[in-house]
Amino acid sequence: MISFRILLINLLGFYLILFEGQSGFCSETVWQLPRPSISHLQAISDKQTLMVSWLVNHSGLAGDVYEVQIGRTENHTVIYSRNVSLLSLDSDEYTWTWTSDLPLECVDHSVRIRRFYNQSFPSPWSSWRTNCGVHAKDKTEMFPYQRVLREGTSAMFCCVPPRGLDITNITFDNNQHTPISVGARVKAITVVNLTIPQRAIKFLTLSCRDSTGKKSRVLNYVSFPPEKPRDLNCVTTDMTAVNCTWDSGREQYLYELNKQTITLHIENSDRAPINCKPSTCIFLAVPQLEEYNIRVVVKDPLGEETESYSFNISDRVRPVVEWDRVSLGVMETTVSWFVQGNLTHPNLLCQVTADPGSTTELSCNSVRGPCKAKLEHLLPSTRYSTRVRCSVNGRLWGEWTQPIPFTTCPLVTLDLWRKIKQQSDLSSRQVTLFWTPHVSGSAASTNIQGYLVQWSQEGQNWTERKDGGQTQAEFSIGPGQCDFSVQAVLRTSCTFTFTAHITIPQRDDGGIHPVEKRFSIGTASGFNLSWDKQDSATCGYTVEWCTVPCTLRWMKVPEGNNTLFLPARDFKAVCRYTFNIYGCTENGHRLLETQTGYSQEPKCVQSLSLVEPVQSTSSSVTLEWRYDVDDLAFIAGYLVKVQEVASDTQLSHVSHLFNVTVADPQRKSVTIDGLQQNQEYAFSVSALTKGGPGQPASITIRTKTNLHRPWTHMDSAHLAKILTPILLLLCCTILLWPQSKTLKWLKGIFDYPAGMNIEIPELDSYLHETSEWLQSQRVDECSSCDIEIVYTRPPLSEPTTLSVAGPLSTLPSPGSQSCLLLRDEYRPQSVTVLLGDRADLHQVPCVTNKTYFHALEEDLSEAQVRLSEIYEPSESLQESCSVEYGYISNDTV
Repeated sequence: MISFRILLINLLGFYLILFEGQSGFCSETVWQLPRPSISHLQAISDKQTLMVSWLVNHSGLAGDVYEVQIGRTENHTVIYSRNVSLLSLDSDEYTWTWTSDLPLECVDHSVRIRRFYNQSFPSPWSSWRTNCGVHAKDKTEMFPYQRVLREGTSAMFCCVPPRGLDITNITFDNNQHTPISVGARVKAITVVNLTIPQRAIKFLTLSCRDSTGKKSRVLNYVSFPPEKPRDLNCVTTDMTAVNCTWDSGREQYLYELNKQTITLHIENSDRAPINCKPSTCIFLAVPQLEEYNIRVVVKDPLGEETESYSFNISDRVRPVVEWDRVSLGVMETTVSWFVQGNLTHPNLLCQVTADPGSTTELSCNSVRGPCKAKLEHLLPSTRYSTRVRCSVNGRLWGEWTQPIPFTTCPLVTLDLWRKIKQQSDLSSRQVTLFWTPHVSGSAASTNIQGYLVQWSQEGQNWTERKDGGQTQAEFSIGPGQCDFSVQAVLRTSCTFTFTAHITIPQRDDGGIHPVEKRFSIGTASGFNLSWDKQDSATCGYTVEWCTVPCTLRWMKVPEGNNTLFLPARDFKAVCRYTFNIYGCTENGHRLLETQTGYSQEPKCVQSLSLVEPVQSTSSSVTLEWRYDVDDLAFIAGYLVKVQEVASDTQLSHVSHLFNVTVADPQRKSVTIDGLQQNQEYAFSVSALTKGGPGQPASITIRTKTNLHRPWTHMDSAHLAKILTPILLLLCCTILLWPQSKTLKWLKGIFDYPAGMNIEIPELDSYLHETSEWLQSQRVDECSSCDIEIVYTRPPLSEPTTLSVAGPLSTLPSPGSQSCLLLRDEYRPQSVTVLLGDRADLHQVPCVTNKTYFHALEEDLSEAQVRLSEIYEPSESLQESCSVEYGYISNDTV
């Protein structure tokens, strides 16, 4: 009906125009366009928006322009005006939207429109259409309130008092603002750049005080609009459900009142929009659909954002892995897992890591059972963690699983050895097994619960369990070959341990004897053992020895090596050790060599046992002894020390000392020749090692006296030397007989003390002994040339002193030994030889010559004999000192 009316009006106007052009005259009547009318006015308060609608003329006239005015308050004060061009429309009604800076509730807002023909001829204004504001009744109304405001924008706030009252003060967020008047009673303020407050609930307070002093308050909230989703990505784990994720940008606050709605739209399907969470959305895959076109829409009161994405579901598979088990090992561990969703893609790949370590990649085509991987090259007793992830095509990998920690099993090895003892019954042997457990890492041997011993002989098998504290076991076996194995049983969940094997060879009939060797000593740091290589030792060697106290020890040597160093810290320095070297063959161990030695040979060994009685002559002594050369040290020989024993009358006599060495340790006797008759000697015999002599065994022996010696040419020569001066003196005495004094003096020389009865055989023996003694004398070092003869009878009134006539060019050293010889058959007088007192003394060797003199008791003054008469200095006095002294008789001539 309305369209028909508009059509009639347009036809009438067109007719008048034509009529005016044909009449050819001027008419004073002015033609006007019809008045437009507003068909609909709608206010959206939370958005402060007015939606104005009016009817549009579809007469075919293009370029219609409408002017729209917005009036505020009851007076219709125009605050906004705009021309709107209508180019083409699909409907008969046009809607125009306007947003107010002032909340629509504050005052009345009115709208009117008019049309322009050819942009020149306006139509009359339409009537005002008004959206009424709020009229307060009993309290002041404030707008906006409980609204979410956009951060960073400006906003106007108004206070509407009841009729008859005015607003005197407006405060926003505790800050006072200067109000402006909007209409008759309404007051408003403008706040620019709204910011989110720093409090848990992001609200701002608006307070208004009226003319009565009453204060009213409302709350508003500040937030931010939604952001466009970024990095939109969709994946599936099982080709059944699709999970899309994106970056939503700025995260909303905990007590956010600006609630967002997020929806996902599958554009190429008839699925309804899917409600999503802030950053993720999960939906079921559309059957038989490979390509997906999706759109994510984020909307809230402050705005709306949209993002689109397309993908092929087969390319977006990320498998999810579920752990099955971890089977622990020593240096390798087996892990297994399931892939969720029963993915049976032929190109399924998985990656497994052992941290710290490397990554292993493998194919997993298992349809029903779990996927398995073996982590190799691990360390025993070490803590690791493992992760796994899988991929369908090797490009898009699934998420890593949570790391699973595990600790590899300790490496438990057993060093196994044996000791074989043949029983009296040749068909039975006793075997003692020894083993030493070695546990790697920080794991202690307490992790060992026990041992499992198994052995077999001649087709029969036996098994025996031992406690964890045992390290040896005894078994009785037959004469044939026997195989033993020992395995440790752990307390942990680890079930794998190495098993030690050893083979007991068949009974040895004694056809092959081992080589026996000795080495004197090792080095200061230990033993360096070596032996001849044996081609039969196909699995190496074993060196066996005993410590002190005897505890069996052994050391394995690999094949091809025939040397072994054993540090000294494991051995006592002065003990002998025997090392048995076995060669390992497939039929057992065979003893090859036995080596004996010391790490440090003892310096002191036990004393030997001398055999008594000792055989002796007047000039020799034969010593015999007993000694075990297999004692704790290697005997290199024997050392015999010989020393004269001084008698009471030879207190100042120098003891004669010499050594005799026996180089053969098997020889246990020695004869010492060249001794003096009737002389007491001290003998000591000690065993010699490279460390020195051991404890000596001592004995004192006196040589025999030889009274019936055969006359030899040497004896007659000595006797001639003695008798010649005596015969000369006798001749002189006969010729000088008339001179009694001279004869008396000679008598004093040749006379011997009263009471002595010297027989010719005794004199001969004595002279021979004296001659032999002179020949055996050696040059001694002399500490002093003072000769003191002690007279054993009661001393005379004054001692007689024999002094040196003149000064000596060289004096003896006070540190050299004395040259005093006494005979207890005589009673010599006290004679002192003074050699002066000098500091720079030299050592003077002393040679003693025995002669016989008689001193006159009646005339003691004649006993003063100058040293020049019995001792003649020479140029070689610095090197020797010759002293002659004799015995003075009690008789006178």
